[in-house]
Formats: sequence, structure tokens, C-alpha cells
Amino acid sequence: MRTYKYQIREHPQILRLGNLLDDLADVHNHFLALEKRYYRIYGKYAGRYRLQPHLTKLLQRTHPHWAWIPRDTLDAVIIRIHIGYERFFDWIKKGRRGRRVGPPKFKKRSKYRSAKFQTGYAIFEEREDGKPSKVPQGTVRLSFKEWDADKQKFVFVRRNILYHHHRDWNGIVSYVQILRDSVGTFWLYVVTNDISKEVKPATGESVGADFGLEIYLTLSTGEKKQHPQPLKQSLNHLRKLNKAVSRKKKGSGNYWRAVRELARTYRKIADQRKDFQWKLATDLCARFDLIATETLNLEVMKRLWGRKVSDLAFYQFVEILKFKCFKHNREFFQVGLWTPTTKPCSDCGFHNENLSLSDRQWTCPDCGAHHDRDVNAAINILRGCLDPLVE
Repeated sequence: MRTYKYQIREHPQILRLGNLLDDLADVHNHFLALEKRYYRIYGKYAGRYRLQPHLTKLLQRTHPHWAWIPRDTLDAVIIRIHIGYERFFDWIKKGRRGRRVGPPKFKKRSKYRSAKFQTGYAIFEEREDGKPSKVPQGTVRLSFKEWDADKQKFVFVRRNILYHHHRDWNGIVSYVQILRDSVGTFWLYVVTNDISKEVKPATGESVGADFGLEIYLTLSTGEKKQHPQPLKQSLNHLRKLNKAVSRKKKGSGNYWRAVRELARTYRKIADQRKDFQWKLATDLCARFDLIATETLNLEVMKRLWGRKVSDLAFYQFVEILKFKCFKHNREFFQVGLWTPTTKPCSDCGFHNENLSLSDRQWTCPDCGAHHDRDVNAAINILRGCLDPLVE
């Protein structure tokens, strides 16, 4: 599946989207409390197949005000709770090893972010008969229910939501999702079944890449890439914004304006980081047929260097690079976590056990080759991925 992201335009209809997410937060909290109560009484997990029939009864009796939301969107909330508990139980079965996974939690209305539309939507799609689409480009039509006083029942109404259609998507649309970020901006996610590739011409070149804190990426060709570190560059501005928030009366209009300005700054930092990483990944895929990187122990690195590791976002870059390699038909490899790459000499293989973290340049005592620490590691990373005998 491939996801395309579009910003929803500011217009009165987005008030309906805000009400939708607020009601879905109530649905989430209600069924999460029901799940916990069921476990407390019966000692077992209820699951989506018990909760979904119960939702039908709630819509008929005690919670008819939820009926204006499409049923598949309500079911998606229960499925999300179900998947959250399954992941938590799997982590427990594995002996609590690996990345910690917690059970689903209660959410405030302002913290509930997204709504999934599996069927209750219509969006622009090119028709096979050549006729124009029923929905114009830049519009998504969502189906809700409204109370009809004359008919004394809920009837379906269609509301058009406008968005910035800055690029076309490929494939058949599987579902759409509405997301509200911390700034209050609404986004449309279009999920398609597209698995097509944009194959770039072969170059016959391979490269190894070594990550670092001072030099973000060192290539086996000797080239070094510096990270802009947008969080570090914005620390003074963030301190001022946090002080501004602390001076406001909590809950006032000025308080929420200051909070949104702070959230807007964090969003800008994240966008700057992603922009750098996407451009770097595109550049590597354009120049090399095979890209090899190391596997980092990020949990330990965060305990040692904390904020800087989060600012550099190694894991995010690796995920972006994986996708770009798939898209452009490049090969991507990672050496094992415990594969020695820093201390071995890339010329003769001698292990320099006396090499310390402060040694950025060193000479091999066996063959006399002079090495840049990071370039030597990048060469060993590439060799470790190409040579099946290297563990």
C-alpha cells in the first residue's frame, strides 16, 4: 500500500470534522472502559467480535447521537483498540523483550487524531469509460447522517471537503483517513494499492554508509554529509515559546494561541528534518545501485546522548531509505548489530583493539595504511554486506 497526504482547506465544513473526532474520542474511551471492566469481571479479553455487536445495541438505545457517524468509522475505533491489545499481549508472550509496547490508553478529545473511512466516502478517480468523475478533483465527499424532523429518522447527507490536490495518486483507493495534527490543521490521507516502481538507470556503483554524531553520514567513497540539526538550531526560539505558554492563564484564549504557536514550531522542525532526509535518500538512490548501512542500538544511544540522537533521527532516515530503494529498484542491506566495522583495517583486516572513540585518524600497525575512522568503517560496512563469510 502507498499513502498520499493532502492538506484540507480551511472552510466551514471542517467544523464537522472536529465534531467527528471529538465523538470518536468518546467512543474510544467508552469501549476501552468496557474492555477493562470486562477483564476485571471475567478475567479475559472481550475482543472486537463481542464489542461490535454491543455497539449496534448502543446506537439503538443509549447512544443514538453516535449514529450520525458512518458505521465503518465507528468500527475502526474498536478494531484499533483490538489491535492495540493484541500487540501488547504479543509483547508479553515474548517475555517483554524488544521495544516496550503498552496497552491502549484513554484519550482526551483534543488528543484523538484520526478517523478512518472505509466505505462512507467518494473521491476523484479516473473512470474507464472516459466520462468525468462524479467528484471533482480536490474534493472528497464524506457521507454522514443527519436527523430529519419530518421523517423522524436519520438520513444520509453528503458533505464536500476541499483539499489541496498538489499531486495525483496511482492505483485504486483502498480507504481514506482524516487526521488532525497538534496545530489544528486537518490532513487527508489517501491509501492506495499502488506498488509500482520508478526504476532509475543502473550506475554499477555500490556504497557503504556509516552514521555518526558529529558527521551524520560518511560514505565509503570518502564523502561526508552534515545534518542541519533543526531542533538544535531552534532551541532558543523554543525556550521563548515555552516561557510564553507558562505565563498565560491555562485555558484562556491567549494560552491556546501560545500552545498552537509552539506546536507549529515543532511541526516546522519535523518538516525540515524530513526534507533533508528525503533529499539525501533520493541523492543516494540516484548515484548507487547498492546501499549498505549499519544497524544501530538506538535505545542505548538515546540513554547516552538523548536529545541529539532524537534530532538526528537515524531510524526515520533508514525507513525513508528503504522505501526509496524499493521505489527506484535499488538494493538495500544492513550489517548485523555486532558486526565489527570500526576497529578492523579495511586494507589488511587487522583489528586495532587500542582504538578509542576520540581517535578520528589512525594508522594500521600491521600494514601501515592511514585511515579516517568513519571512512574505514563505511568501507567495512559495504564489505560486510557484500561478503557472505563476514558475520
